[in-house]
Amino acid sequence: MALWDKLGSVGNVEDRRGLGAGAIGGGLGIAGVVITLALNYFGIAVDPSLVTNTLNQLTGGDASQQTGVQPEEFRGQDDYEKFAATVLGSTNDTWRDIFSQNGETYQEPKLVLFRGGTQSACGGAVSQVGPHYCPADSTIYLDETFFEELKALGGSSEDVAQAYVIAHEVGHHVQNISGQLASGTNEESVATELQADCYAGIWAYSVKRLGVFEENEIQEALDAAAAVGDDRIQKQTGQRVNPESWTHGSSEQRVAAFKAGYANGSVSSCQYN
Repeated sequence: MALWDKLGSVGNVEDRRGLGAGAIGGGLGIAGVVITLALNYFGIAVDPSLVTNTLNQLTGGDASQQTGVQPEEFRGQDDYEKFAATVLGSTNDTWRDIFSQNGETYQEPKLVLFRGGTQSACGGAVSQVGPHYCPADSTIYLDETFFEELKALGGSSEDVAQAYVIAHEVGHHVQNISGQLASGTNEESVATELQADCYAGIWAYSVKRLGVFEENEIQEALDAAAAVGDDRIQKQTGQRVNPESWTHGSSEQRVAAFKAGYANGSVSSCQYN
């Protein structure tokens, strides 16, 4: 376990767990999750109609409806909410400093914790899409139960891996407010995702200097990055490895991108677009 108590800032986290548009029972299973990840994992351009339709099919209802009453288990700030807020707060510190060095003001993102499904400005968020950033409302959507699926894919579900995922999505937020967000072609999408991985590495560099990571814990982040490489996912789904169809980069590319940012914390190391 990393030493997160060395970090003092907290980010804007909204806990909607238990407030989704109905319970999603059963899920898609590992095969369904892998297929979905092949298209959307760490996605930045979620099709609103696709997500909303998927949510409605899974819940049998309207994605705009919320139950309104949070179950007792999620009331108050639990350990996971504190963890997410701490990680998000540390990314705010990292990027605030970087933006300030360029004479700019960093606009902090929001993070929504949910279970099953919830509303977003991108048309809805569902667990099966995986953690993702919605540029329309500058918000990261995260169902932490996803990390058990990530572990099944050969990644890590440990805390540093989960922090990397949040930092990656924050990377998309940085791209959004900097005018760098692009995903029109497969090549542009790969470049965008690799840059977000590199930006996650910059965050990791900043907290490493504070003594947050214990020995070899950064490997959890590297394992997570490798697990969601396009080539790994294509193999998992029984497809032929086809670089021309990639939208996020290979396992090797994603690990290398993270390492590039982690090596020296320099934004100049993350020029992929």
